[in-house]
Amino acid sequence: MKISDNCYVEIHYTLNNEGNEVVDSSQGGEPLPYIHGRKNIIPGLEQALEGRVAGDKFSVTIKPELGYGERDEDKVSIIDAESFAGFDKIEEGLLCQIEGEDGQPQLVTITHIDEEEGEVTIDANHPFAGQILNFSVEVMQVRAATEAELRDGLTG
Repeated sequence: MKISDNCYVEIHYTLNNEGNEVVDSSQGGEPLPYIHGRKNIIPGLEQALEGRVAGDKFSVTIKPELGYGERDEDKVSIIDAESFAGFDKIEEGLLCQIEGEDGQPQLVTITHIDEEEGEVTIDANHPFAGQILNFSVEVMQVRAATEAELRDGLTG
């Protein structure tokens, strides 16, 4: 069966950055499951998987506009360190969830801590925003998604 909309797909992948460093991988763990055509994965990877079959192995380079988008410096802000009072410990590079201005949870990376001023710089860009992504992919399974998967999505 070829990968097309509403297919349940499992892939193993390794993601390298432009410096050829591995920054994410499913190798050594469970394959990544997703429903094709439902925007569960970045657009460039979904496009590269279209029409593939179980057993296919390939590499693809994805530019930011089809990955996690360009960096947006408006998503970088300085907040009062008191906002992290409930955290055991904070440090630069820490990925954490805070309450956004709209009251919704927001994933941010702490990029700088100024203890003297009591300020923390946070970045709400995706960690891979603005980066060219190099994926090595192996398609492990392709089948028609069940009615429950199409209705409820994947909950694994």
